[in-house]
Amino acid sequence: MRKVTMAMNVTSIPVRPEDLWSAEKLATATSNPNCQLPHLFCYPAQSNFSGTRYPLSWIGEVKSGRMCPVSVPGKWFVLLDAASHVSTSPLDLSVHQADFVPLSFYKIFGFPTGLGALLVNNRTAPLLRKTYFGGGTAAAYLAGEDFYVPRQSVVERFEDGTISFLDVIALKHGFDALERLTGGMENIKQHTFTLAQYTYTALAALRYPNGAPVVQIYSDSEFSSPEVQGPIINFNVLDDSGNIIGYSEVDKMASLYNIHLRTGCFCNTGACQRHLGISNEMVKKHHQAGHICGDNVDLVDGQPTGSVRISFGYMSTLEDAQAFLRFIIATRLRPSDGQHLLQATPGEAAVPRAESEVQSAVPATMDRCSPSPQEDAPTGSQVWNDLPTAVDAVALHPPLPEATRTQQTPSEQAAGVPEGGLGPHVVTNLYLYPIKSCAAFEVTKWPLGKQGLLYDRSWMVVNHNGICLSQKQEPRLCLIQPFIDLQQRIMVIKAKGMEPIEVPLEENSERAQICQSKVCADRVNTYDCGEKISSWLSKFFGRPCHLIKQSSNFQRNARKKHSKDQSPGTTAALSLVNEAQYLLINRSSVLELHQRLNTSDENRKVELFPMKDLISRFRANIITNGTRAFEEEKWDEISIGSLRFQVSGPCHRCQMVCIDQHTGQRNQDVFQKLSETRERKVNFGVYLMHTSLDLSSPRFLSVGSQVLPVLKENAECHHLPSSKEHQDVIS
Repeated sequence: MRKVTMAMNVTSIPVRPEDLWSAEKLATATSNPNCQLPHLFCYPAQSNFSGTRYPLSWIGEVKSGRMCPVSVPGKWFVLLDAASHVSTSPLDLSVHQADFVPLSFYKIFGFPTGLGALLVNNRTAPLLRKTYFGGGTAAAYLAGEDFYVPRQSVVERFEDGTISFLDVIALKHGFDALERLTGGMENIKQHTFTLAQYTYTALAALRYPNGAPVVQIYSDSEFSSPEVQGPIINFNVLDDSGNIIGYSEVDKMASLYNIHLRTGCFCNTGACQRHLGISNEMVKKHHQAGHICGDNVDLVDGQPTGSVRISFGYMSTLEDAQAFLRFIIATRLRPSDGQHLLQATPGEAAVPRAESEVQSAVPATMDRCSPSPQEDAPTGSQVWNDLPTAVDAVALHPPLPEATRTQQTPSEQAAGVPEGGLGPHVVTNLYLYPIKSCAAFEVTKWPLGKQGLLYDRSWMVVNHNGICLSQKQEPRLCLIQPFIDLQQRIMVIKAKGMEPIEVPLEENSERAQICQSKVCADRVNTYDCGEKISSWLSKFFGRPCHLIKQSSNFQRNARKKHSKDQSPGTTAALSLVNEAQYLLINRSSVLELHQRLNTSDENRKVELFPMKDLISRFRANIITNGTRAFEEEKWDEISIGSLRFQVSGPCHRCQMVCIDQHTGQRNQDVFQKLSETRERKVNFGVYLMHTSLDLSSPRFLSVGSQVLPVLKENAECHHLPSSKEHQDVIS
């Protein structure tokens, strides 16, 4: 920090712990509320040298101005170096609101090496100024002149180049293992401190026959509490005359006992000088004598250049601690001189816990997590919980796939669509996709919720890492067919070769275990639907899978800007969809693509891409019968009966349209033909969002409802035919 600030002509001042402890007692406040000159106070939550834990209360004291590290007016910000602390202890940032918190995952898990993070408080992020930029951090820049616009979010602005994404994947396994083996960070804190306290007490009690101590321990505490001391013991070994034995010799001996020690100054020269009594002049003298950081020069003129450190992690055991103590006893004492310390009861040797007590106090495994304190509220569509069970909704089972199917669906018949003809703008088909990336559930009339069609994409299948599966990775998802029964409030899931299985539509608030998942960079609260459906899915896919549902009391907000008719105070809610609440496609657009695909091979006797097949590939919620192809891209908003929707933009397609939704087989022709005819981005269909949806009474979408589009201001105006018959059809 000093070198960084020095380059910007900013003064840096070293502060000793004693200065802060004195300021804490005196509560010296010299801040001037009118002075906004920014200052940054940096300190570690835990010393990586000695394990001393400095008060987290300093964060609030310094930021509020009640305590000043240096007597200068201004506004204080706090950087809390939590790397050592969070390796074995929880840290609640909602209580201790530091502005910047660097931490190390390597110190928590031991793997991946070199991976850490900087947590930045959102309130402080706008103050950060970057003096350079690397790949991926610029919104725009020029090579020929000094023009550079950084990306908006602090993450995109500061993560230069390619991050260690393969290492990042390993973090999921690390956190899961930590939780599974220990039950959480609070248990790790108690476990590691107990081991450190035991070892410290035994180590400090070791004496030579002449009464001289075997070790000199460098500590600011008596290991009385994990609040003031972490699981680190720093020491030097002494001979019976009180002379320090160099850390290099101790390290070599330890290796013979299969014990790994850290030695030196641990990249913490300040603590090393303070505890070992090394002056600035001595450091310079040691350097002149040939000592550099990290070498084996442990003594210069009989004075130590560093020390020995042992630390405990969640995987450490009492046997590990005793093995270390046996090593010290074996190399410095006759075994009989110190063996009683390892076998004594806590009262006899002032050792806090015997082996059996440690093991019983810190169980090896615990329940991974207890039920969330947030009891699950009613579903996002709360109005439906108050309706009678006989909800007026009509569901159609998805028809059996037929490669040459040309007959009309019940939806088309209900809409009064002329077979093969192009009528006015009406809804011809309605689909919802209860499980993200799984088969469609076709209906003729369906209730709306605040997130879109009720239960549309409320569930998703995840792998054993909790990562959402899509048809890109697992095309057979389209063979999973969900059916929703609103009266019985269940979802029945079917697949070829599998017995049907039922899943309740709503979670059991007493048993639901809330966890976090990710959908399109958004974090969402979800819950696991249970082992029964997990086993069912795992058997079908041949690998571990889980079904999770978006928590009903969690709202995922759309990142799109407000529509012109939407009040600024309201935010559109999303289910587990990618972009928007609804996706609409126009049959005329599908028909044009259908003709292009099927005329490319006129000699083929069997229609390669039937209309029904093409429509299913685009996985839309609302299918309309338009008058011309791709006219929907010129719409600004639409009305369907009494409901109004804002068109939020086109749907940019990916290779998922290549997957036949009836077989799971891939065919590149659809995407290739789209890319040939649509140019640039392959757009097909448009996204819709509610505008001012009132759910005080039940609302429905129905097949046969008239669709009234409003053109964009710059769009070419054309006649939109309608008839009295269709105007009378309302939702």
